[in-house]
Amino acid sequence: MDLGLAGRRAAIAASSAGLGFAIARVLATEGCRLAICSREADRIASAAARLRAETGAEVWPSAVDVTLPGALTAWIDATAGRWEGLDVVVSNAGGPPPGPFGDLEPDDWDAAYRLTLRSAMETARAAEPHLGPGSAVLFMTSLTVKEPLGNLVLSTIFRAGVSALAKSLADEWAARGIRVNQLIPGRIVTARVAAMDEATARRRGVPIAEVRAGQEAAIPMGRYGRPDEFAAAAAFLVSGAASYITGASLAVDGGLLRSIV
Repeated sequence: MDLGLAGRRAAIAASSAGLGFAIARVLATEGCRLAICSREADRIASAAARLRAETGAEVWPSAVDVTLPGALTAWIDATAGRWEGLDVVVSNAGGPPPGPFGDLEPDDWDAAYRLTLRSAMETARAAEPHLGPGSAVLFMTSLTVKEPLGNLVLSTIFRAGVSALAKSLADEWAARGIRVNQLIPGRIVTARVAAMDEATARRRGVPIAEVRAGQEAAIPMGRYGRPDEFAAAAAFLVSGAASYITGASLAVDGGLLRSIV
């Protein structure tokens, strides 16, 4: 299927590695022009060089700390100014640290708010003036928006807010032809998931292989997902092939979520 993404102008946040990079790669392969960012200038420059070498795409890297007020706005405004608008915006940020409620201090909550919910709100506000009919916004959330996890309290609380934001914007912007959806990753093979598995192994005092085996046993498909499988779903949702899909929450999780809605 031709997704019709060739020449589309796309901004993908937190895209030097992991799921953000996987999305950038598939969009570059589909012919998008890309603006990518991450906190560290050397890492995002390396990611851009890799994307250019692999796909031949136009890629503009920027160092952006999404927790700093105004940083995302400046990046999105500069990107839209270069291309006279945007067609695709992917709101993404690294997840807040794990931990149960009792282990978290007020500063942890403030930092998680800035990283997760506030960055999503700023991305949406900054992108809105540069989006037109046929454009698409995609928010990254997590399984915690459907099934709260005790050791991921910060993610549960603030990603639920991002999920509500996505649904609200889908309603507000639909009449202008702007689609808004959210994508929910399950256990995808990334450095963050590996770190979470390692932390669980240390806490339980068991080998990491045992932790992973237990996680895989809970997934109907019996394995972790690949970043390219997740990114393919993202490319579909921001493409014309999904032109009548807005306000949706798509889980790429191998069947892990058991909730009905």
